[in-house]
Amino acid sequence: MNQSDSPTQKMGTSITFIDWEEDGDARPKEEGDTRAQEEEDREKSWGNEVSNELLLSFSCSADSEAGKRKTAETMSFHLLTKARKRTVFSYLLSRAFSQRSERPSFGIAFDIDGVVLLGNTPVGGSPGALRRLYGANGRLTTPYVFLTNGGGFPEAKRAFELSQLLGINVSPLQVLQGHSPFKQLVKRFENNLIVAVGKGDPAAVMSEYGFKYVLSIDEYASCFEHIDPLAPYKKWTTKLASTQNAKFNECVPRNDVFSKRVQAAFVVSDPVDWSRDIQVLCDILKTGGLPGRNVGPQPHIYFANDDLEYQTKFPSERLGMGAFRIALESIFSRIHPHSLHCTCFGKPHPSVFKNAENVLQKLVASYYDDFYDRNHENAPYFKTLYMIGDNPAVDIRGARQTGHPWFSILTRTGVFKGKENHEKFPADLVIPYVPLEKFQKYLYLFSSHLWRSQIW
Repeated sequence: MNQSDSPTQKMGTSITFIDWEEDGDARPKEEGDTRAQEEEDREKSWGNEVSNELLLSFSCSADSEAGKRKTAETMSFHLLTKARKRTVFSYLLSRAFSQRSERPSFGIAFDIDGVVLLGNTPVGGSPGALRRLYGANGRLTTPYVFLTNGGGFPEAKRAFELSQLLGINVSPLQVLQGHSPFKQLVKRFENNLIVAVGKGDPAAVMSEYGFKYVLSIDEYASCFEHIDPLAPYKKWTTKLASTQNAKFNECVPRNDVFSKRVQAAFVVSDPVDWSRDIQVLCDILKTGGLPGRNVGPQPHIYFANDDLEYQTKFPSERLGMGAFRIALESIFSRIHPHSLHCTCFGKPHPSVFKNAENVLQKLVASYYDDFYDRNHENAPYFKTLYMIGDNPAVDIRGARQTGHPWFSILTRTGVFKGKENHEKFPADLVIPYVPLEKFQKYLYLFSSHLWRSQIW
């Protein structure tokens, strides 16, 4: 774990962005036979032709929305016609894991909210598109991960939910959430009292990571009578508190809550009750970890991400964890002599993308034990890694900052809805407005690994 050299300063607050890096082996790809290489060259040549036509359609400007729809439909027809003549997509995908001596040269990282799902509803044909990354026997043929700043549940549970919603078999290894890097802090806070904040089951997440003394903020607040002056007016909160009392974490005796200081607070996912959570966190942070006491040294506070907004099924973006951080730090700076010191994880920090690359390498290695060529240990593992996201400031910015082998693809199905590329954080490729029923076709094209030679 490496801290950035210069913490970012916002509104007088010291914010440290943490690098998340794990060791990963890089092995070269073995060359196929000459005949296979010639066939691949012919297929790529045809793929370049199709890519040129698509890029031309993406760059042209139509005078009306009807013209845009007609252009998209025309190009889709050309693609379908050519795909019937040549099966480059299935050819390349089948090559991904077709030979034990050859590994795939590309991988894909999908954001979830606004790209694959809106709430719990799949975006367009995303389930069918993702199924194309598996073989007829259900075996993964194209390595991919879900790289999201969201969270609130253990990776295994989230993988199960994605499998159910999308109709595919998702492994916990393929789910990289905003709070996944918290695992690296276990040794530091393993035996300390910590508080987990956010929707879902944040305490279960932290317990599964190995933290022994963790309480959700619901459980912690329930120990202090009158800590939330608005509680009587929140019927849903009152009902929740009674439920939480029955399920209070027995690993943390109630007496310890009043005698032991909270050493760290972890904002695992988007907080549900902002007024109470800000109140309780300020009590913890300004008193040195014991609410109701005198001012003391500030405990650590960690945020799983710093997203200002994210996309749901509502037409416009919703405020995210970054907005909660801004509210917390603004209030804290008014009631405490010092500004808030916090640490943020998640995209767009390059360490997140480097870790995703390591996970993709491990994913490939889990399918094969004899494809490593130890004579070329310094060769790049992947030629291209595609980041497909909807947030320019998070997904695209992160991929571009990380650099090779990352290639950024910006969708218009979520946060980004602009007609042109994003001005401040431009993507390598922007998907034009595409009817949702055609989403699968374009996603399938990306996974065919033909774009990079046309754009770079």
